[in-house]
Amino acid sequence: MTTTQLKNQFLEDLGGKYPKEEILSFFNFLAEHILKRSRLQMALEPNKEISDAEISQFEVALARLKKFEPIQYIIGETEFFSLNFKVAPGVLIPRPETEELVQWILDEVSLQQNKNLQILDIGTGSGCIPISLKKHLPKAQISAIDISEEALKIAKINAEQNEVSIDFMRKDILSAEKLPLQFDIIVSNPPYVRELEKAEMQQNVLRYEPETALYVKDENPLLFYEKITKLAQEGLAKNGLLFFEINQYLVEETETMVKDHGFKTDLRKDMFGNFRMLKAQKH
Repeated sequence: MTTTQLKNQFLEDLGGKYPKEEILSFFNFLAEHILKRSRLQMALEPNKEISDAEISQFEVALARLKKFEPIQYIIGETEFFSLNFKVAPGVLIPRPETEELVQWILDEVSLQQNKNLQILDIGTGSGCIPISLKKHLPKAQISAIDISEEALKIAKINAEQNEVSIDFMRKDILSAEKLPLQFDIIVSNPPYVRELEKAEMQQNVLRYEPETALYVKDENPLLFYEKITKLAQEGLAKNGLLFFEINQYLVEETETMVKDHGFKTDLRKDMFGNFRMLKAQKH
């Protein structure tokens, strides 16, 4: 079988489930992962033969895609902030919007010109936020918390692969009475999707990504934000900053709550034009 024939098989078998561009994207990801060939190489040699062993790997991936499993879990990795991260069903797949949050933090730090910072990431998942920050702030002391042992295991592998040192801690932030020390920056992308918003979610998210990293009860959607904001009142050093990725449907409620705890706030839109980020500083 040639690469073109295999690509056409993907288009045919997945045609009713995904848009054409997404199917081609899946195929290119798999070609790079299985065949170690770039999109350009594939285009230059459309009739190159594929071995039976390679075809078998594509067929396994195709069967998983038919069940809406995310391509990142199938491949076992994803890119975030130009770095490579291992991902598995125990961690949330890093999103492009979160890259914007990381960039906002880096921009703020460059304005302060202070690289000897204490930074804490709450609900670290794959470790994408603290690892990306550490790569650009090598002098910073960065800690990361998660309730999931499985997530921390993956985050530690990612830190090692990206050659950075992060202090990972297993902790249920909702039961924490105070933070271990004072930090210059606290960042969190906590669970914020309400049950009522599940209808908008794609099948690959609903079926495979960890519920504890995504969802909150409709009646208390700001549970994590309120707890972290309270902890930040004492846990932030003078002029310290608190950064959140937020639910675009709860922008006003989130900002009001943070302000009520004595912070001044700044909101920022993501690449899609939605308010998805909040920066807070104690008065």
